[in-house]
Amino acid sequence: MDFTIIKHAVEVDHGIKRLSMHFIKKHAAPGRARLSPELCAQISEEFERIGLTTLPRTLPTSENEFVWVIQRSSVLGEVVAVAAALAQLDKLGMNPLPQVFDNHPQAKANLR
Repeated sequence: MDFTIIKHAVEVDHGIKRLSMHFIKKHAAPGRARLSPELCAQISEEFERIGLTTLPRTLPTSENEFVWVIQRSSVLGEVVAVAAALAQLDKLGMNPLPQVFDNHPQAKANLR
């Protein structure tokens, strides 16, 4: 998997870039016919390794979908990390601010 172009594109756009899953797959596994949940998990792991994260956190398997790729060390990347941690606590029933996701249901769905 070579994500040099993706990482550079995210850096150039101030730490965030909206990309299609088709574009990501083309760089992750050009020989693959389609995206599988396993390939999406591998892509996520590689993004984490090179300092990137995505919204939604679980990558879709449709090449027609778009995701936000975010530099983890950016201000926005840190905010996403905090929100994802809060979503994990909510999933475990330990959310100290349960009303946050009542007021923002789309955020919760994308942070899983």
